[in-house]
Amino acid sequence: MPLTRRAALSALAAASVVPAAASAQTRWQMATPYPDGNFHTINIREFLKEVEQATGGKLAVQVHSNASLLPQQGIKRGVQQGQVQMGEILLSAYANEDPMFDADSLPFLVADLKEAKRLSDLHKPFVEARFQRQGLSLLYMVGWPPGGFYTQVPLTGIDVLKGSRFRTFNAMSTRFATLVGANPVQVQQAELAQAFATGIATAMVTSAQTGVDTSAWDYAKVFTPANFTMTKNAVFVSRRALDGLPKDQGDAIRAAAAKAEERGWRMSEEATAAAEKRLAERGLTIGTVPPDVKEAFRKIGETMAEEWVAKVGDDGRKLLDSLRAAR
Repeated sequence: MPLTRRAALSALAAASVVPAAASAQTRWQMATPYPDGNFHTINIREFLKEVEQATGGKLAVQVHSNASLLPQQGIKRGVQQGQVQMGEILLSAYANEDPMFDADSLPFLVADLKEAKRLSDLHKPFVEARFQRQGLSLLYMVGWPPGGFYTQVPLTGIDVLKGSRFRTFNAMSTRFATLVGANPVQVQQAELAQAFATGIATAMVTSAQTGVDTSAWDYAKVFTPANFTMTKNAVFVSRRALDGLPKDQGDAIRAAAAKAEERGWRMSEEATAAAEKRLAERGLTIGTVPPDVKEAFRKIGETMAEEWVAKVGDDGRKLLDSLRAAR
């Protein structure tokens, strides 16, 4: 970790534990890897504004967006170690810790955001149980708009992806890249434009929103919506920090979190149409998935779902069975 970032974290940690006698306000820090214009970050700022209002200003949280304080890979550990009190992560980016975190990145498992929300609700108890064991409390989860493919030419067949340097963001997208014959390269969102500009990446699958956030029109020519996945972000807090608050402040956080979750899913739906429109306005061709490619993707999705269950065990089978029963 660079010295300046380490020093900043030390100062923030010290500032957040000022004794109550010295200050009537508790100040927390929160790290998120996404930029201020992203709807997830907008939702977080509204959530924290509501917390501050509900507590009469006794609890304030400063947001450090766009991986400015901690990279995404370091946010969860940062909360566990007390460097920051709150964090937001792409849940599936931590599948190397526990494959259960990867459920929502199974390709083509859900057809739309309504089904993605159903999967999230079914997934939540499994995530909460794992977070609790790690000294964390899950506050809420919100899904991303559906994933699509960013390429330099239309997605007329699987061969378009074969041999490409395919940007991935978690274990499941890496496995998908391997199965279609691409060369996976893991790149976090804040570094996407540079990765494409330097040839580290030449194709990827992610949401239209991410394309807008990273000005994809500067490095790709075609966006093909595909309902690849609707992965979700988890917003969480140090359980020790949460338990250390007066009961009314803890209750205020939980109440505001419930509102943020409901609002966030609505924002995700709105962002889907707006982001695709923006990509088209800036010159990207909006493609469609041919039937034979869609069938090939479906078979890959089935293979990956069975591989995932084999890794996760009974909890994975229970989750998928519950999702199918709820349809």
